[in-house]
Amino acid sequence: MLDYRFPTALQMVLSVAMAEQLGKRSTSAILAYGLEANPSFIRKLMVPLTRDGIIVSTLGRTGSIHLGRPAAEITLRDIYTSVIEDKKLWASRPDVAPRCLVSANLCWYFKSIAEEAEEASLKVLETRTVADALAELKHNDTSNCEELPDLELTDLCKKGR
Repeated sequence: MLDYRFPTALQMVLSVAMAEQLGKRSTSAILAYGLEANPSFIRKLMVPLTRDGIIVSTLGRTGSIHLGRPAAEITLRDIYTSVIEDKKLWASRPDVAPRCLVSANLCWYFKSIAEEAEEASLKVLETRTVADALAELKHNDTSNCEELPDLELTDLCKKGR
């Protein structure tokens, strides 16, 4: 099963950062609408992101979501490790009966490769910040999208009907 927590959380954090740059309000309903994701999934991802200080949210009718620290201080690794937690990139098969050289040694061999690949991936994510990602998205933008509309919760509810 594919795990969409990291790409969804990354898009959430980048959307919050972009909204802040534009002076716009960001809420879980607005994020869910923009990401075409289930609002409960968005709220579920907000829990570890808030716990780790990546985002902060205020409650109530005028509540909103903001970055917990400057975009230049949040790495993509921070987002990844926040929402993925201890789940490994690749899971090895459980130990099998040692019937031959391969079956007797594959478990430790695969684990060592998986650990090396995961560490390499984390090093790449550590070199990029939210600020870097937004700058790169803006620089390489080919979408011709118009500026985001001012969406309020009441507007979102009407569109969902």
